[in-house]
Amino acid sequence: MRKSHSSNNGFSLTEVLLAIGIITVGMLFIAGVFPVGIHFTTVATERTISAVVADEAFAKIRLYGIADFNSWPVPPVVACVDYSVVSYLGINPVDVEFGYPSDPNVDISRKQYYWSALCRRVDPDPNNRLVQVTVFVCRKVGSGIMYRGWATNWPVPVPVGVSMGPGPKELTITNPLEKTFINDGYIIVGNEFGRIYRVLERYVDNPVTPMPDDQTILLDLDQVWGPGNTPPSMVWVVPPPIGGGRCPFVAIYQRVIRF
Repeated sequence: MRKSHSSNNGFSLTEVLLAIGIITVGMLFIAGVFPVGIHFTTVATERTISAVVADEAFAKIRLYGIADFNSWPVPPVVACVDYSVVSYLGINPVDVEFGYPSDPNVDISRKQYYWSALCRRVDPDPNNRLVQVTVFVCRKVGSGIMYRGWATNWPVPVPVGVSMGPGPKELTITNPLEKTFINDGYIIVGNEFGRIYRVLERYVDNPVTPMPDDQTILLDLDQVWGPGNTPPSMVWVVPPPIGGGRCPFVAIYQRVIRF
């Protein structure tokens, strides 16, 4: 009579280690997707909210109006001016009107998004009431953080002096103390013509060259600077918080409004 021997089926140690290795690699790839997904979700949320904030900003600018053109830069220099300076009778209270949501019942400490604006006359003719309005939408990063500009409690654009750079698409920041105001990926607005540029790169300093390279920025310039191909002598930018940190800028919008 034949005896039946039961066979012991199982996995070898090598097979178990291979399976664990494959699962580990797969989990690492899956875990790497979550931060990317969170980043793009945050970006999409901020862009959606910024569009609403900008629409509210343009509506308020139309509502409050602007001051007399006589207080603006003298023609033919048709430059940008901060709306907080030329708003008719001023916007008050500023912590309510520039914050979003603008409901006065919402505590200012709970407001994360703020807007600010630059105004530029389209034509130096005082009878022409067309004004180019550029709205910056920013996100206040954290509480207790101080910012540069007229509103130290939330981010606003500040002017930075520049000169023609060594290359055709480059500008040089004239004040070395302001070089950290502009970094890679930032959005700047030319003062004289109100054109919007993206900063592709702020160069790293090379101690061999006489001029500090970290004061030179490369722009995504695909057209002439402006009438007469004249580069701006000053640009507006939302700088990082005092002491450093994430750039609070979210989005920029531009319209021409008749007052």
